[in-house]
Amino acid sequence: MKVLIVNTSERTGGAAVAANRLTEALINNGVKAKMLVRNMEQAEGGRPSLFVTDAGGSLQKKWCFYYERLTIWLNNLFDRTNLFKVSTGNAGIDITKTHEFQEADIIHLHWVNQGFLSLKGIGKILQSGKPVVWTMHDMWEATAICHHAYECRRFESECMLCPFLKRPSRKDLSNRVFHRKQKVLASAGRLHFVAVSNWLADRARSSALIGRLPVKVIPNAISLSQFTIVDRIDARTALGVTEPYVLAFGAARVDDPIKGFSYLSDALRLLVERGRVAKNEVRLLIFGGVRQAEVLSQLPVPYTHLGYLSDEDRLSLVYSASNATISSSLYETFGQTLIEAMACGSIPVSFDGSGQADIISHQKNGYLAERLSAESLADGIEWAITHPIPAQELRRSVSRRYAESVVANRYIELYDQLSGNHL
Repeated sequence: MKVLIVNTSERTGGAAVAANRLTEALINNGVKAKMLVRNMEQAEGGRPSLFVTDAGGSLQKKWCFYYERLTIWLNNLFDRTNLFKVSTGNAGIDITKTHEFQEADIIHLHWVNQGFLSLKGIGKILQSGKPVVWTMHDMWEATAICHHAYECRRFESECMLCPFLKRPSRKDLSNRVFHRKQKVLASAGRLHFVAVSNWLADRARSSALIGRLPVKVIPNAISLSQFTIVDRIDARTALGVTEPYVLAFGAARVDDPIKGFSYLSDALRLLVERGRVAKNEVRLLIFGGVRQAEVLSQLPVPYTHLGYLSDEDRLSLVYSASNATISSSLYETFGQTLIEAMACGSIPVSFDGSGQADIISHQKNGYLAERLSAESLADGIEWAITHPIPAQELRRSVSRRYAESVVANRYIELYDQLSGNHL
């Protein structure tokens, strides 16, 4: 069986990380898997299973990216606020003529936005006759243009009056794209969606666009050989940390509003005000990009900003040094940092109400706080630092559900089902 994994970038973003890990997991479990990307971040030829598409050439790739953003910018009256919160799929390259596509038995789409695949190109893929698996890493497949719908439920009937547009109307950009998507998906052949959490699957099944199509829940995988437990004292020494309580928080962009950093800051302030811990007893380790550095200066406890981390050894140090790893996101389709943290012995603390609920069993292997409650998040942090869980117990919890072989075999079962190879 030959499987082609398709994702916009090789390494940038959670979907890229998940697609990479799945490709390697499939190869390690006997599948001939390749990954096709538009953007390659490592040296060409660094990995035999990785291919950057040459369809259209570099000039067309750039044009597709900028043309889609330009369309959004113009529809928002030159306002950049939501420029990257929506995608229209109005420009992209055709991968169906590539050698990698033509030789594949299964096409497996992941995150294909920002001018990589257009709706027209996706239509060609769906009409190729090949079985297509499409893993959802956010809500874009289920909505017209947005990657996260927040509280909006219009995708359940018909997208219009979009809150991400400057001048929402019944025939706005979201409505026009909704109907284009509807036409593309109406002719879908052997298409099967995969959601990385039950929360995301519920939204997919309620979507007017894809609710009639099959949706299976398969989580992201983690490489347990790359994320390892380091002795906590050794990890803290290596990071120069001396405080008795250490917390970790990470995101691709820490100050992205959806990551809810203000809730974490308020929760830490409450923790100190309650007298549960002294200000100088806590150290917050932050990793990820920050555009507005002033958000960090508002933290009520000492912190260390480690910048963007992609090295698993360094991440293992951070997680192993931490009593708990916090996610204060408004929504998470999965919660990759949480399973990485657990694999290294750090207790996960997160809001309930989205993908993290699949990972955390409340007060058993972590803490699920009331959604968007800083008070409840403070309770969770306090619980985590006063109820230590053995590192190996947390790691076993991850291994049973998210080990590469476990996730790979679930996908192999789906591939066999779609291709008619019932082994």
